[in-house]
Amino acid sequence: MASGYIDCHCHITAEEFVQDTEDILNKSKEKGIQALISVTENGEEFERLIQLSERYPNFIFPCFGVHPIQSSADGLYSVTMKDLESAVPMFDKYSNKLVAIGEIGLDFTPWLASTSEKREQQMKVFQMQLDIAKNFDLPVNVHSRSAGRQTITFLKEQGVQKALLHNFAGRPSSALEGVQAGYYFSFPPAVARNDQRAKLIRQIPLENICLETDSPSLGLQKQERNVPSNIHISCEYIASVKKLPPEIVCEVTTCNAQRLFSKICNKANK
Repeated sequence: MASGYIDCHCHITAEEFVQDTEDILNKSKEKGIQALISVTENGEEFERLIQLSERYPNFIFPCFGVHPIQSSADGLYSVTMKDLESAVPMFDKYSNKLVAIGEIGLDFTPWLASTSEKREQQMKVFQMQLDIAKNFDLPVNVHSRSAGRQTITFLKEQGVQKALLHNFAGRPSSALEGVQAGYYFSFPPAVARNDQRAKLIRQIPLENICLETDSPSLGLQKQERNVPSNIHISCEYIASVKKLPPEIVCEVTTCNAQRLFSKICNKANK
């Protein structure tokens, strides 16, 4: 693949992008992005993501996943097995088109996963999707809010070898356990708002870091819609923390992404 950024975690099927998807994608290419690895949060997004990946081949690469936090008309709630079961047939149907399983993981935010039962349900949903990833020999694109240590421990217990911990905010000691297991970590533009993640980023080797935007969320400004073309903000911040040229960070993180999400290279070379 040509040199450029790889956004390893974005939500291109989000409602915030419905009105101007084409403009967003064209601007992403103009800003030097060579690939968007787009995740889902529920089964309702799966078909639309496949359609977009077919409209933009070798640029949008789809991941299917059911997020640990779901939304309904009544608000947010912790995922249940019922949320996953309805989506499972779609994993099989499109398995040859997927480059990863995600966004999956654990979210132990106290007001969302307030009981042990809810956390156990999350872990069951997570485990089932890890099994799907293993069955298809795919990496996993992982959410770990308020559960960094638990998520990495669980991944290791399940024998997962290929994982991206997106927007990781756990302790450096937990991250280094993930590094030893061969996992990768990615950071969105929001890390540049302050230096809260600087210590963490400093301690994770560049060879284990990828770039992401998590767009439309986690941009530099909280109130503004984030877009994939903001990926340079993540790159420049990581470069400043590690005292490296941004070009080096771009090059190494792109190689890391190609190594982790190996199907993007296979598809692009066809």
